[in-house]
Amino acid sequence: MSPASKLAFPLLAVVQATLIFTIVMIGIPLPDIGREFGLQASDLLLVSTAYGLPFSGLLLFGGRLTDRFGGLKLFTLGLCVFGLASAIAAFSTHFNMMVAMRFLQGVGAALTAPAAVAVLRTLFPDPSAFMRAMATWGGVSVLGGGVGFLASGVVTTWVSWRWMFVVPVLIAVIGLMAVKWVLPKEAHGQAVSHKVGLDPFGALLATLGISIGSYGLIASGELGWSTPVVLVPVLVGLCLIVLFLAVERRVSDPLLPKGFIGEPNRIVGLVGILLAAASMGLVTFLLSLFLQIQQGWTPLETAGAFVPYTLTLLIMNQAASRIVGWLGPLKVTISGLVVGAVGLSLLAGIHQEVAYVSGLLPGIVILTLGTSLMFSGSAVLSTMNVPQHQAGLAGGVMNTSMELGPTFGLASLMAITGIASDVVGGYSLAFATAAGVYVAAALLAWLITRHRYQATARTASEQSG
Repeated sequence: MSPASKLAFPLLAVVQATLIFTIVMIGIPLPDIGREFGLQASDLLLVSTAYGLPFSGLLLFGGRLTDRFGGLKLFTLGLCVFGLASAIAAFSTHFNMMVAMRFLQGVGAALTAPAAVAVLRTLFPDPSAFMRAMATWGGVSVLGGGVGFLASGVVTTWVSWRWMFVVPVLIAVIGLMAVKWVLPKEAHGQAVSHKVGLDPFGALLATLGISIGSYGLIASGELGWSTPVVLVPVLVGLCLIVLFLAVERRVSDPLLPKGFIGEPNRIVGLVGILLAAASMGLVTFLLSLFLQIQQGWTPLETAGAFVPYTLTLLIMNQAASRIVGWLGPLKVTISGLVVGAVGLSLLAGIHQEVAYVSGLLPGIVILTLGTSLMFSGSAVLSTMNVPQHQAGLAGGVMNTSMELGPTFGLASLMAITGIASDVVGGYSLAFATAAGVYVAAALLAWLITRHRYQATARTASEQSG
C-alpha cells in the first residue's frame, strides 16, 4: 500500500462513519429540539426522518452518477452539499428550516457514500487488497452510529444540541482537503472509461419507492399499522418498487443491472448487512427506552451504558481484516449470524427488574461481536468481483441495504412487541424473534453458497475430466 493510500483510507473511513453518525446524532436531543421549536409528535418524526429518507432513497442513483462521472467528482459534490447543509442546520431558527437542511444533508450523503466506495476501489486495484480494505470498511459505519449515540448523550447534557452539527461540518472540510492534497494522483486523473446511462425514470421510481415506503415504516412505530398515514405510504412505496423492477427489465442500461443483486455471495452479503444494521438499531432503540423510561436513567447514563458497545466495535474493527483474511468473508458472515443470535437470545431475557451488568451487558457485548463480524464479512461479499465501472453501484446497493436495515427491521420487530401483554415483555419477544431470524439467515446463507460451490466443483471436475 502506498503512503497516500495509508492516509487516504482512514480519511475516507471517517467520512463514511460521519454519514452514519449524522443519522443518530439527534436521537437523544430530539425532545430538546421539540421543546425549543414547539413541535408535535408528527413534527418530530419529520425532523428524525428528514435525513435518512433522501439518504436511503437516492443511494442507487448516487451510485449511477458515480459510475457515470467518476468517484472524485461525486465525492466532492456530495461533501459540499453535506457540509453546507450541516452548517446551516446548526443555526436553524424554525422547524421548516431544520427539516430542509436535514433533507439536504441526506442528499449530500447519498452522493458521498457510493462515491467513497468507488474511490476506495481505485486506491486498492488489487482484489485481495480491496477485500482487506472492505473488511475494515464494513465496521466503520456501525462504529459511526455508536459514537454518534454516545456523543449525543454527552452534548445534550452539557451543551446545546446545535453543537452536534459541528462534527459533520468539520469532517466535510477535512474530506474536501483530502480530495485536493491526500488522494493519489491516479485517483484524480481517473477516466470514466465505461459510460453508463442515467436511467432517470428508474432512478425516480427507486427513490420515491424507497423514501415513501420507508416513511410509512418509520411512522408505524409511532402511529401503528392501522392508520392511513402508515398504510398509504407503505403500499405506495411497495407499488413503486414493483414498478421499478418491471421497468428495469425493459431498459437497455438499467439502474440496477440484471443479476447484480442475485449473485449468491452478494445476496448473502446484502442480507447480512441489512440484518446487522437492523439488530443494532433495535438494541439502541429498545434499550434506550427501557433504561430511561422503565428504569429512570438519565440521557447521559443511558449513553454511558453503550460505552462497552462502542469499545467492542473499536476492537473488532481493528481485527476485522485479519479475521476475514483467515476465515474468508462467507464463514465470517455466517459465524457473525450465529454469535449475534446468542447475544439476541441473552437480551431476550430482559425483564422489569433486570440488572444492567449481569442481565444486559453480556448480550450487548456478544451481539456487538456478532454484528461486527457480519458487517466485515458482508461488506466484502457485497463488493466481491465488482469491476471499477460498477464500484459506485456496489457502494450504493450496499449502503441502501445498510439504511433499510433499521427502517424495515425496527418497524417489523416493533409490530411484534404489541403481541405481548406488557411493554418489557414485548421487548423480550422482539429480541427472541430477531435471534430466530439470525439463525434462519445463517442456515439459508450456508445452503445458498453451498449449492453454488457444489455446482462450481462439478464444473471444474467435468472440465478436468
